[in-house]
Amino acid sequence: MPTFTDVAALIPTLCGRLVDGSDADLARASMMVMADAEIVSVLEESAKLAKQVEQIQVLAAGVIALRSHRERGHSGLSQARGHRSAAAFVQDATGSTKADANRKVRVGEALVDDAGAPEPADGASASDERPAEDPWYQPLRDALRDSRLTSAQFDAIRRGLGEPPTVGAGDAIGDEADADAQARAQQEARAAWAQAAEHLVGEAAERTVEELWQQARTIRDMLDPEGAEARFLERFEKRSFRMFRGQDGQKRASMVLDDEGDLFLETVLAVALRPRRGGPRFVDSDEKARAKSLTDDARTNDQLAYDLILDIIRAGALADAENVFGTRQAGVRLVQSVNADGKAAPVAHSEDHLISVPLATAEQHICDSGFVPVTVDSCGNPLDVGREQRLFTPKQRIALAIRDGGCRWKGCDRPASYCEAHHIDEWAKDKGRTDIDRGILLCRYHHMTLHHGKWWITRRAKDDFVLHHPSGETFAMRPRTVLSYAFGGIDPPPRRFRPAA
Repeated sequence: MPTFTDVAALIPTLCGRLVDGSDADLARASMMVMADAEIVSVLEESAKLAKQVEQIQVLAAGVIALRSHRERGHSGLSQARGHRSAAAFVQDATGSTKADANRKVRVGEALVDDAGAPEPADGASASDERPAEDPWYQPLRDALRDSRLTSAQFDAIRRGLGEPPTVGAGDAIGDEADADAQARAQQEARAAWAQAAEHLVGEAAERTVEELWQQARTIRDMLDPEGAEARFLERFEKRSFRMFRGQDGQKRASMVLDDEGDLFLETVLAVALRPRRGGPRFVDSDEKARAKSLTDDARTNDQLAYDLILDIIRAGALADAENVFGTRQAGVRLVQSVNADGKAAPVAHSEDHLISVPLATAEQHICDSGFVPVTVDSCGNPLDVGREQRLFTPKQRIALAIRDGGCRWKGCDRPASYCEAHHIDEWAKDKGRTDIDRGILLCRYHHMTLHHGKWWITRRAKDDFVLHHPSGETFAMRPRTVLSYAFGGIDPPPRRFRPAA
């Protein structure tokens, strides 16, 4: 079995600081005296090595799953070693959690799923059992192989996108369509899913695993709006609330939320707890006083959330909304794309977290609370003439939220409601105008990081924003891929597919 020194020798920066016989304690002492740049290099190099090791692990898990197929029964590889499934075997062998073992098996199966079935059926050769072409998620396999994706990112994107729908000839291509035409339509659906996979691979370095999954799920709903509504209703049917008594005798509760309930509760809690979670600083004096009071409150966030929910339940609408939420009442904001001909997209998305909802749900919200029109181009850039004033107006803030979808800093998943509008041209120093094109959403933490850390942001015309570090290093502040789908910025624009009846 490789020793610590053997593994550490594969990390160039660390290898140069070790001596024969070095162990973990000596490596720790060595790293404690390293310069900042060196210790960052150790982290990056070890992460790259870990990705390669992880790829070997998931490949092994995939082969084990293939050899543990249920058709093999008790003679399967995992079963012969006393394990009920390949995931159970992997969990035992790696010491990982059940969820992590299941993920390794899912990703591993996706990497080896063209290797043939365990036993070719009816005397066919193994090659007869293989697909004639690469699967739609081949871009994910290539990215994992090239270390552009981790197995967690691979799994999040693939699960979020799901499988392309089975395209029905009558639905997709007309009454006279024949089998060849239907096959072409199915191929186009697979190509659209592959294109979405490529786009999300390109964004993986900028987003958290959770955000990748949510974006993939929303893009799938945009490509398959009929399936989106069916999935929405399926989750709605699973909603539940139950109370039970724990082993300690204390009563507990459990909820399964549908999509709208999830959005509503998340918004209510976000508005109420935003000062605790790092919400915007630029608010009026009354709101500042309330924020300080909440920050100083001795209760935990969980206790505050509990008290808030019970207050709402007790009073229905508890006095007036201002007393509960402050100056901004809690409410779910939805973004619905409408083309120049007035035709609405079949799927809308929430302003915060970019969660997709069916057209009927968006129309219901419009009936309840109306709408604010914002004209944007195909890249989501609001067509605005600017304002000669220091702060962005509420309507401009809405336009920025629609365009950015949240904090644009690399790797940040804070939603739009937690963000502040930053002028990339300073009002006094650069005589900057408060124009949409020169503003960008940043969460409170990254807004403060930018100003206190002497970072700055530039933009040429309506190209991507560019973040500059004082060292001279630059980072593209990429827009979220799901917004390109929402506003037609994908070239060529993807077709929307209808599943077979």
